[in-house]
Amino acid sequence: MITIILLFLAGVVLIGSEVFLPGGIIGAIGGALMIGGIAVSYTEFGAFGAFIATIVAITLVVLALFFEFKILPKTPMGKQLFMSGSIEDSTTYSKAGDDVVGQTGRTVTALGPTGFVLLGGKKLEAASKSGFIEKNEEVKVTGKDNFRIIVSKL
Repeated sequence: MITIILLFLAGVVLIGSEVFLPGGIIGAIGGALMIGGIAVSYTEFGAFGAFIATIVAITLVVLALFFEFKILPKTPMGKQLFMSGSIEDSTTYSKAGDDVVGQTGRTVTALGPTGFVLLGGKKLEAASKSGFIEKNEEVKVTGKDNFRIIVSKL
């Protein structure tokens, strides 16, 4: 009986320690220990003993997960462990519209093969199909990719 209790306690501790040491391996070992406790209870007490041990193991895991995800994040230590903020996105340059194909502009940086061009007062990311283009060269927009324009030297 003591072996079953020790296996269950070790399993719950390892599953609970996944908060501090994420990766899944320690939790998997904890789950294996819980299953081992169920197997030992089957050999010692038969099918009914294994059934009771399974109910106890599931209850322990549910309680451990409840503590991990509902109670621990509200504690001072949990507030340091769990991320509570969000990240805002931003960009420093504009996205080109569909009407830019055929327009001419000037390179802001050297394109080798990617860089930035100034087109209609907007700084846009561009790629050169014709290879390296120096800074301050005049270019023509020949196409548009997902997030950049395709240019060629004039």
